[in-house]
Amino acid sequence: MASTLISVAEARERVLAAVSPLPVEEVPLDRALGRVLAEDVAASGDLPSFDSSAMDGFAVVAGGEAELRVVGESRAGTPFAGALRPGTAVRISTGAVIPRGADAVVPVERARERDGRVAVPAVAPGENVRRAGEDVRAGELLVRAGAPLGPPELAVLAAAGRATVRCGARPRVAVLVTGDELVAPGEPLGPGQIRDSNAVALAALAQAAGANVVRRERVRDRPADTRRALERGLDAADVVCVSGGVSVGPHDHVRPALAELGARELFWGVRLKPGKPVWFGAAGRTLVFGLPGNPVSAMVTFHLLARPALRALAGADPADRRTTARLDSSVRRNPARDQAIRCRLELRDDGWHVRPTKAQESHILSSMLDAQALALVPAGEGELAAGERVEIQLVG
Repeated sequence: MASTLISVAEARERVLAAVSPLPVEEVPLDRALGRVLAEDVAASGDLPSFDSSAMDGFAVVAGGEAELRVVGESRAGTPFAGALRPGTAVRISTGAVIPRGADAVVPVERARERDGRVAVPAVAPGENVRRAGEDVRAGELLVRAGAPLGPPELAVLAAAGRATVRCGARPRVAVLVTGDELVAPGEPLGPGQIRDSNAVALAALAQAAGANVVRRERVRDRPADTRRALERGLDAADVVCVSGGVSVGPHDHVRPALAELGARELFWGVRLKPGKPVWFGAAGRTLVFGLPGNPVSAMVTFHLLARPALRALAGADPADRRTTARLDSSVRRNPARDQAIRCRLELRDDGWHVRPTKAQESHILSSMLDAQALALVPAGEGELAAGERVEIQLVG
């Protein structure tokens, strides 16, 4: 396939066109945090399922000021067994069942109890009563398929009685980093060597996207080593992310090795700064991202291309982290390539605003610190002025 540079938008379209969602699996609710729901879940019954008290006090028949005989108690989990009659009251706890015959609750601080009787003020029907179905009615949709499951979703599903849910499988990811110059963090550096940050960063990004990193490997710049590492990754994973070795230099062996292994090239080269030398293809059902070796470029292209693929594999909406924002400072455009500007994000009265974190050269790894969004600045002449609106992708 020709190496003509394509736009970020077209690259993303080609990536998502190659995605087939992974099989669905049953997941215990207490292990479903961060998973993607694969079914619509409706309420099997009303929530709450009975009329209950909104506070501690006395369940009564609504009416005027009165002195009533206390005939029992309704506690949370232990309802009053009988029915309330006129002239009587039942002591009640917050969340407890409203006794039959009662239709209001007098807060304990408004009542005066003495010698088995309680004096209560006038109270209207329904005061301090939580009605059955007031939150959710039976049959009402609770959570839609495709929703990421966070603490609120898990709480609602638990309240509805679900012990397990059907979720998209977590994509298995292999992270391969190439380069003779790479040394593990904590190891001493030799002449011309650098510490490997890509293996840590890409594995962390994959895990944050909901994937399961099943393999992580550093690969020497040798054709045979590259081929063997890719073969192991393809055998183990749904997605292989390999950084470095995808250009055309004498020590770039990733593309020839992938071709030997039967991978189909779907594009090579994106009109993007940073992140131009990106390769994407597939070997059977396994997707392969050949990301740049430069750490900033690798992280940027992961956010823009690999993360949407991982979320789509799990059944989520891949566009859920894209929106627009206003620039707080002008940005010079690149005549030939779109730019991904690492930005801080701030919400104001007129919407989201972004400002570059610091210098944006691709070797400034610390520009990723505090970056909550990538502002996508289209290629062109001149600059985008402060106040102009740009597309952003959230990365925080």
